[in-house]
Amino acid sequence: MHSLNSSLRRALTLSCGAAALVTAMAAAPAAFAQDTKVGEVIITAQKRSENLQDVPVSVAAISGERLQSTFAAGDDILALSAKAPGLYAESSNGRVAPRFYIRGLGNADFDLAASQPVSIIQDEVVLENVVLKSSPLYDLDRVEVLRGPQGTLFGRNTTAGIVKFDTIKPSEEMKGRASASYGSFNTFTFDGGVGGALVEGKLAARASVLFQHRDDWIDNGFTKKKNVMGGFNERAARLQLLFTPTEKLDALFNVHGRDLDGTAAVFRANVLTKGSNKLNANYDRDTVYFDAGANNPQRYKGYGASANIGYDFGFAKLTSITAYENTHGFSRGDIDGGNPTGPGFIPFQSDTQDGIKDLDQWTQEVRLASNTDGALSWQVGGFYFDTTYAIQTNPFFAPATTLQQKNTAWAVFGQASYKVSDQLSLTGGLRYTDDDKDMKVLSGPNMAAPVSVSDSHLSWDLSAFYTVSEDVSVYAKVASGFRGPSIQGRDIAFFSPASAAKSETIMSYELGLKSELFDRRVRLNGAVFAYSIDDPQFSAVGGGSNSNRLINAKKGEAYGLELDSEFVVTPNFVVTAGYSYAHTEIKDRTLAVATCAACTVTDPKTASGAALVDGNPFPNAPKYTFDFTARYAYPVASGELFAFTDWKVQGYTNLFLYESKEFYSKGDFEGGLKLGYANKEGGWEVAAFARNITNEHNIKGAIDFNNLTAFVNEPRVIGVSIDARF
Repeated sequence: MHSLNSSLRRALTLSCGAAALVTAMAAAPAAFAQDTKVGEVIITAQKRSENLQDVPVSVAAISGERLQSTFAAGDDILALSAKAPGLYAESSNGRVAPRFYIRGLGNADFDLAASQPVSIIQDEVVLENVVLKSSPLYDLDRVEVLRGPQGTLFGRNTTAGIVKFDTIKPSEEMKGRASASYGSFNTFTFDGGVGGALVEGKLAARASVLFQHRDDWIDNGFTKKKNVMGGFNERAARLQLLFTPTEKLDALFNVHGRDLDGTAAVFRANVLTKGSNKLNANYDRDTVYFDAGANNPQRYKGYGASANIGYDFGFAKLTSITAYENTHGFSRGDIDGGNPTGPGFIPFQSDTQDGIKDLDQWTQEVRLASNTDGALSWQVGGFYFDTTYAIQTNPFFAPATTLQQKNTAWAVFGQASYKVSDQLSLTGGLRYTDDDKDMKVLSGPNMAAPVSVSDSHLSWDLSAFYTVSEDVSVYAKVASGFRGPSIQGRDIAFFSPASAAKSETIMSYELGLKSELFDRRVRLNGAVFAYSIDDPQFSAVGGGSNSNRLINAKKGEAYGLELDSEFVVTPNFVVTAGYSYAHTEIKDRTLAVATCAACTVTDPKTASGAALVDGNPFPNAPKYTFDFTARYAYPVASGELFAFTDWKVQGYTNLFLYESKEFYSKGDFEGGLKLGYANKEGGWEVAAFARNITNEHNIKGAIDFNNLTAFVNEPRVIGVSIDARF
């Protein structure tokens, strides 16, 4: 409790200091017509456009404009971590293969075939593979974080929830935006889009591009070479065409691609002191000691296309979404961190390289949704998923192993809502899913037998939404969910058998509040939840054997809460704050896992030395998160001076299934500040910014192979930015 309080005190002190700077000009009168109420937020959490306040789902919505300050420093999708209450993200694979957690539930598996209980959906297309989940974010309209099981409308592998991205779409009106920034480490970003009518009333287009660059800035002390890793070049582009030949028919076509050349995760050997999670004298943010000398290269390319076609029959709209995604590339890493001092020093090169060869993903969804004029609204549909890809693992001490993974799934679903009265609405849904996975060895020294798993499941949800007053509503929801069976074959490359996990199922209970108070100057939404998981899938990663095996615990349980708030203090001063708490617990008295070779394990052990993990929290499940933003504008002539600050705090987070004195983080926080001038008439702004302004050194993950290795957050970046809209 002392650490929690001290961390929050420090973060709140700094954020309040920044807020004081933000409000230092508060005595000035407003010169422009400003919003005096919280704005309406339209979301598509139920595959319809609805007001955030009218849906029985715990949702956090973040505008693309609000996120612009974060991405100005060249950050990738991991920057969303703790930007919404209950959402956490991390990766041990650089700018690809992010791992997401909602309400404490996620998957720490670093395999490129890992399945996750958090689904990523971009422009209504599911991105299943972990590399696809890292698709860069640009020309973004909004992000929606749907917390809790979403199995009815969005299907399998959503037992924790969904992170949903919607890009800016083509419109008849000529519109554009551009954001450019330059900062520390020669970091440069450009993110923009422009579009309008090509044929008035019939065809509109929008083109969007992204470029992010950072110089290498980390030295390799072993090879004595300067500035050899830490940089990146990320390029992406997207073209959308909106075809509206009649009032009833619309078709949105989307083609996109990315090209990443950067650095995989930078592991830092023995930077933790035995018996403590504190960084020690071995740690130097600017230097590592990689004896292989490859310097952790990472290269990925990908492209995709989709066709979203709708036809309005009057009583209902038929929608078909056909999509294809492709990616290929590799990451190479020095897994022991390379530092030649400390416990567990490995006196040989320990690089490994993993990559995807030609991943193909096809998805097809068809749904028929009623128009919502009457008391009854409904939608029914079907979904098909097919992906095939090869994963190549090169341990370098033996020939490379190539595995083929294939996954097919199909589902049918339906949902109906009925307005019982002016105050009460009931919603229920069902989804039947069939999921099949196959893995086989294509080449390598260990030609292990193929592995196949399959399962089917009926998911459902039921909710009641009650309007207490014009500004306050409450809801209750019960939902089930399903994560299909999984296969992990990476260990075959290290002469161990593949592992498989059977399906996990979840039952979730939620009570929520939606409110807009004080003449809509305050929005306060919240939810309390509890869930129970049968056969939760976990990854017993690392250990002294450097294995990565899928396992099922007998049960998992959790409870907690989340709060989202927005305050229009004055027309020129807006504050947001969010908080989440999650108590998670593994329930399996016999589950034992391999442990680190050099750390101090605090769990009881079996006779063979494996740790008994019953009662431990889920891996990478923050006990709490807190986020805060404040923006103040001071009117000047035809524009305004403005200040914006944002902060996030993360509570105790255990990194593995077992608990130890070294492998956890606690009380981490980061903040940012942006000061600038916005010209309201011209639609442009110029600003100075700082990310990780206090230059925090936070542990984001670890490798427990044979030493006390960790990796840390991004360094402080200070720079300038220019934004324009027209």
